[in-house]
Amino acid sequence: MAALLLVGGCKQAKEPKSGGESAVAVARDENEGRLSARPGRPTVEAPERGLRPLGLGGERDGLLYVPANYRAERPAPLVVVLHGSRSGARDGLAPWLKLADGAGLLLLAPESRGHTWDIVLRDGGYGPDVPFIDRALAHVFARYAVEPGRLALAGFSDGASFALSLGLTNGDLFTHVVAFSPGFLSPGVQHGEPGVFLSHGREDAVLPIGPCSRSILPLLREAGYTVRYREFDGPHTVPPDIAREALGWFTSP
Repeated sequence: MAALLLVGGCKQAKEPKSGGESAVAVARDENEGRLSARPGRPTVEAPERGLRPLGLGGERDGLLYVPANYRAERPAPLVVVLHGSRSGARDGLAPWLKLADGAGLLLLAPESRGHTWDIVLRDGGYGPDVPFIDRALAHVFARYAVEPGRLALAGFSDGASFALSLGLTNGDLFTHVVAFSPGFLSPGVQHGEPGVFLSHGREDAVLPIGPCSRSILPLLREAGYTVRYREFDGPHTVPPDIAREALGWFTSP
């Protein structure tokens, strides 16, 4: 696979109407943006099922959803969900929550340390969000049996930009990356070859499709990633049928 040490998409997700720019090469340390948590045998007794605070403390924490049919002896697929700008875990979970029980999904929705993810605030650089996500993953892996071959990083808007960037940097952990209406990608040194689901609305006025997903798509394919791409007639949102398709893509053999 070709190295994807570049930035592509809208010029800045926080200034989406400024237009696009061509891919720009960036130097990356090989450990930048890397996550160390890995699924294994749970060592802590899991609490009851349903939706609850992640419980890692602080004003911004996160949510965890455990499906009703979860059983420790049967590892479950996990989707890590990253919310959009100026929102939180509950907003990020919205496209997935009604689908979780039917698919037996564990859902982890950590919250950014600031009003959005540090890769946006730092113009493509990584910061304190990475260790917090690593801590959240370790928390879940210690309590729940997670299927290593079904582990997705998903996000919407700024969260999608972060999911693409962090997911490609940690493709040896995440088998799938789901990006709903991203603005850009800025991965570190890539590991693994996760599949990518990319969707965007043609009437998106927040992150216009042309300089964003339509610019990101060829970069991913040229680098050798397998991409499921969907455009839809609509604004900056995640339509239910797009969420269901993403879920089917993630859970299919």
